[in-house]
Amino acid sequence: MIVRPVQVTDLPALLALVRQAGCGLTSLPANEERLFHRLRWAQRTFAEQVERADADYLFVLEDDDQQVVGVSALTGAVGLREPWYSYRVGQTISSSPDLGIERHIPTLFMNNEMTGQSDLRSLFLRPDRRQSHDGRLLSLGRLLVVAEFAHLFGDKIIAELRGSADENGCSPFWDSVGRHFFKMDFKHADHLSWLGNKAFIAELMPRQPLYACLLTEQAQAVIGKPHAKAEPALKILTAEGFAHKGYIDIFDAGPVIESPVSSIRSVRDSQLLELTIAPPDDQAPMWLIHNRRLENCRITATPARQVGDRLIVDRLTVKRLQLQPGDSVRAVPLRPQQPQAVAA
Repeated sequence: MIVRPVQVTDLPALLALVRQAGCGLTSLPANEERLFHRLRWAQRTFAEQVERADADYLFVLEDDDQQVVGVSALTGAVGLREPWYSYRVGQTISSSPDLGIERHIPTLFMNNEMTGQSDLRSLFLRPDRRQSHDGRLLSLGRLLVVAEFAHLFGDKIIAELRGSADENGCSPFWDSVGRHFFKMDFKHADHLSWLGNKAFIAELMPRQPLYACLLTEQAQAVIGKPHAKAEPALKILTAEGFAHKGYIDIFDAGPVIESPVSSIRSVRDSQLLELTIAPPDDQAPMWLIHNRRLENCRITATPARQVGDRLIVDRLTVKRLQLQPGDSVRAVPLRPQQPQAVAA
């Protein structure tokens, strides 16, 4: 399996994936013309022909039969062209000493404090491939690109995870908040937002803080909670150092998690190593390996063994990366290393 930049020829396979994902993948349009435009733009991004504000790195996961089975993306920066809003969950303290009453009330503040940061998005893996290392490869491969080309990204990476919504795309948070100001359903508003038409958010949403206690119990219960289908992605990114620090999506209240680039495990612990071919070791751990290219980027996950400044892999891995023995790669163990117990 490899992660590579999307190509225009991937359009039919990608369109099939998007349709399979349904309403959970609003950042990828199930529209052939618009999807074709995004593929063309992604090619320009990988060729470094666009500014960071417009950069859209769209990757696909391809198996050895050259079948596209997954997709993921990474933006150069959010909010530099169109506003990027979120709610920050805060707290208002009200007290009456005479009555002996003190209330701590959760409050939602609309903000665009994430402007300029890079965003992980558009992650979808075909359901029949979710029982192996493929999901971790598809999600974390993007972060090795950040490690190699740090100048192309912000100093913080964020990920806006899908919030609670039912099979029909109805969101309890939207029904309790957004519907009162927009007079449209959740899917329509979310669709307009991902099209880049975000001015309506500032025009119609109240600028004053919202008191969460005034929302329905169903809406309060989902604030900062990921959709069940987003929990695997949350688990992977949490292990990498991402954390939820109180920011949520303004439509479905899903968590916006974040991490400074320098604190992300796969960035911080990645190394530049020299490829060496040798028979695979049955006990070798899985490594995430990037060929250190951008336009011809190739990333794979495979058993490997580090010996000094060399990374020992099999011949097929070298072929997948489109490299030769002796070439330099950026690599990191696919999973966080477990600290070893110290004997007393």
